[in-house]
Amino acid sequence: MVHLGPKAPAHRKGTFTDVPDVLLAELKSLETQFTVSPDKLREIVAHFINELEKGLSVAGGNIPMIPGWVMDCPTGKEKGDYLAIDLGGTNLRVVLVRLGGNRDFDTTQSKYPLPGYMRTATSEQLWDFIADCLKKFVEEVYPEGCDSELPLGFTFSYPASQNKINEGVLQRWTKGWDINDVEGHDVVPMLQKAIKKVGVPIDVVALINDTTGTLVASMYTDPETIMGLIFGTGVNGAYYEIVKDIPKLQGKLSDDIAPDSPMAINCEYGAFDNELVVLPRTKYDVQIDLESPKPGQQSFEKMNSGYYLGEILRLVLLELAEEKQLIFKGQDLTKLHQAYIMDTSFPARIEEDPFENLSEVYDVFMEVLSIETTVPERKVIRRVCELIGERSARLSVCGIAAICKKRGYTKGHCAADGSVYNKYPDFKVRAAKALRDIFQWKDDEEDPITIVAAEDGSGVGAAVISALTEKRLKQGKSVGLAV
Repeated sequence: MVHLGPKAPAHRKGTFTDVPDVLLAELKSLETQFTVSPDKLREIVAHFINELEKGLSVAGGNIPMIPGWVMDCPTGKEKGDYLAIDLGGTNLRVVLVRLGGNRDFDTTQSKYPLPGYMRTATSEQLWDFIADCLKKFVEEVYPEGCDSELPLGFTFSYPASQNKINEGVLQRWTKGWDINDVEGHDVVPMLQKAIKKVGVPIDVVALINDTTGTLVASMYTDPETIMGLIFGTGVNGAYYEIVKDIPKLQGKLSDDIAPDSPMAINCEYGAFDNELVVLPRTKYDVQIDLESPKPGQQSFEKMNSGYYLGEILRLVLLELAEEKQLIFKGQDLTKLHQAYIMDTSFPARIEEDPFENLSEVYDVFMEVLSIETTVPERKVIRRVCELIGERSARLSVCGIAAICKKRGYTKGHCAADGSVYNKYPDFKVRAAKALRDIFQWKDDEEDPITIVAAEDGSGVGAAVISALTEKRLKQGKSVGLAV
């Protein structure tokens, strides 16, 4: 049976016959602005490949292409007990992972919501919060105490330079974070110091990126995995490069690392095309960038990641309502003026509304914005959400295609995780269609490269990487640059 990707969504109910012509004209303009053609996708991918190569070079580029110092592929036989933490966009997750040694594992975990102020807190507040959560978790899981020090894999999902596996110097905050006195510093000793203060026996043995963890965890259970992907608050990809094809590492590696050895690369390609060569930005993207904490950075991510989709929608609606006075006439738009009041669940809920009169869209606007909507307005709003969601999915897969073309992959599984991949309506359908548009597979040809659900990268991945690191150390092999 030919597999043509996920099943296409059913046709949306309703027509636009009751929508005023002037509003239809605006909708047509928005469709033009947000549509990314197959030719444009292929143009983006071609430039993407160049930027991946540049990131691996001595000169470097927009995409950091950070070596993850995971220099072995998992076999599925790794075993042992490991702690893992994941500092994500909204929660801190703490996990105890027990690797069984037969491609099996068990996990025990807790989530601790990040306080609202945390993205702009002090460095001390951040690390003390993490250490306190670790103390609570360990006391719950080990009520009688620990006999020995617990190894910890730290999933730190922000661009960090690593000269070894247990080091990570933050290059810059992303995803709306902006905490002073962390950029340019190694986060591992900062965390270790806070852990020591609370008196729990934990040793940070590996620092990983969530995307690298997704790659390794998925390879642990699925040998057809070729890359790990995150489509969530941010967007990123990881894959295994060959050491000899990483010019910026040449002459810096220990003799025990062979030229044909694998090396996990955390691309951090949310920074793709910061020079704005090919990205089809709209005026809304430009405004989001200018008003962000880091203008001119993470240009790709700001167009398609979960942190920004609701904000793009807000700016479009604000223009239609206030500047052009086509919707929400005579209503209080105070809440609509509040930046980031609409997170990604907002457009997701709008797209999921199954009713012909879009009554759930009405409820969403009343609950969040205190704005009443008419049926024609709701139809337009839903169509805008579809345009934003489809553009996000189509742009997101450009990284997949670029890595596949660069490495010569013609088939395989791309393991994906993140809230947008898991929860955003029709993302999987739109992404699969975009891959077909890029690669121009024949209509009767099965999709040779598919996006599949990933294993838990920040938990299982961190544990497997810690196990691989321990094995290298026991064999006397390097886990970083030659000293």
